[in-house]
Amino acid sequence: MKIIETKNLHKTYNSTQVPVHAVNGIDLSIEQGEFTAIVGPSGSGKTTLLNLIGGLDDPTEGEIFVNEVNIGNLSNKEVIDFRLKNIGFVFQAYNLIPVLTARENVEFIMQMQKRNKKEREARAIEMLESVGLGDRVNSRPAKLSGGQQQRVAVARALASKPKFILADEPTANLDSKSTENLLNIMHELNKKENITFIFSTHDQRVVNQARRIITIEDGKIKEDKEQ
Repeated sequence: MKIIETKNLHKTYNSTQVPVHAVNGIDLSIEQGEFTAIVGPSGSGKTTLLNLIGGLDDPTEGEIFVNEVNIGNLSNKEVIDFRLKNIGFVFQAYNLIPVLTARENVEFIMQMQKRNKKEREARAIEMLESVGLGDRVNSRPAKLSGGQQQRVAVARALASKPKFILADEPTANLDSKSTENLLNIMHELNKKENITFIFSTHDQRVVNQARRIITIEDGKIKEDKEQ
């Protein structure tokens, strides 16, 4: 089942005298259950493409369909609501709220979805257990390692039961062991629960685990291959 489709997607920045074509006519489709890495040199358009798919940025031209909904036709408020219900995000910076515990951080998205307290707590604990942090539910971010904080971020992304996860350089700040643990967890979730993961990455370890590799250069798809 196709969950993402882009048609003739463009994003042009005009902040300099020479327009920058960050995304330059990309046609792409992603099926449910994929474990896909988007790779390419710095400035190739990887993060811009992820931001467009995630509704965090607006295209200059072209269309983006998520679950057959053209997100370009939605109002700002509708896009925020759509993201909340359909898309999970994992960023290079963990973006955890320092004053909240791991459980409270994971609950945060569900709170925005207006789920009841009992359901939120149970789901947050379940998700933290799924990423190997069942014993750290009451720890605040400052008491967690970088790898543990990123796992909390994955648990938070999963808690809202999204259609897919967009992960922008999720291993960039992690050591080898933490990266291995995180990738194993995401791979397992992908395999067991058919959760779709789309990575933007420079990390060869992520590329090695991906089943599909999309190479972008100068805002265009240079290569798209299965492995």
